[in-house]
Amino acid sequence: MNAYPRIENAGVGAWLVRLFDRIDENNLASVMALCRKCEEAFGSALVDLVPSYTTLLVQYDPRLLRPEQARLKLQELLAQLSPAEVSGAESGGGPLRELPVWYEPTVGPDLLPLAEKNALSVEALIELHAGTVYQVFALGFAPGFAFMGSVDPRLEAPRLATPRPKVYAGSVAIAGLQTAAYPSPSPGGWNLLGRTPVVLFDHLREQMSYLQVGDRVQMVPVNKQEFLRLGGDPTPQEDS
Repeated sequence: MNAYPRIENAGVGAWLVRLFDRIDENNLASVMALCRKCEEAFGSALVDLVPSYTTLLVQYDPRLLRPEQARLKLQELLAQLSPAEVSGAESGGGPLRELPVWYEPTVGPDLLPLAEKNALSVEALIELHAGTVYQVFALGFAPGFAFMGSVDPRLEAPRLATPRPKVYAGSVAIAGLQTAAYPSPSPGGWNLLGRTPVVLFDHLREQMSYLQVGDRVQMVPVNKQEFLRLGGDPTPQEDS
């Protein structure tokens, strides 16, 4: 069995720190604590940090740091992680972001089937989905696509057997015990519950992705009138 954490070569100017061997909500505190330490220790040599469920990709400028220097820094930072940082006692959680969501079958065609499959009323499903404060664990799949969790086990649903060729931007969805909102039109196999009017990714913004790893997210149900007032697109979701 390989020991954790461990540092793996990820190509020129990058090391992958593998902190854990399995996904767990409690991992995030350690990943984000290491992020903060890397920002301080690498300074101007830091190019990018890409946190995920179990890993942290550290990209640095090889003109300013040799690979062995960067690796040594990471080893030192890992040794400095305190028990409180690892447990999350010092993290306090990220900022709370609200996502208004119009839960509606025309834009969330899996809302009714998922409620029926899980023996829930639509109202109960919405209450369960909106009643949890989620954490953003990773960004991926598409720019601004935030993997959030964990949903109430009563809402757990597998990905669709056949992905839709086009899912509209803002579509709020569930897959397994994760939830997300599509930042742009794209193919997708998640179960669609509704849509948010929030622009989740904009390359003209200073912070292009509205959601960041570590953020806490609260879904807020809104009616169609409020959805439209906030700039939402009510175009019905088509499956073909």
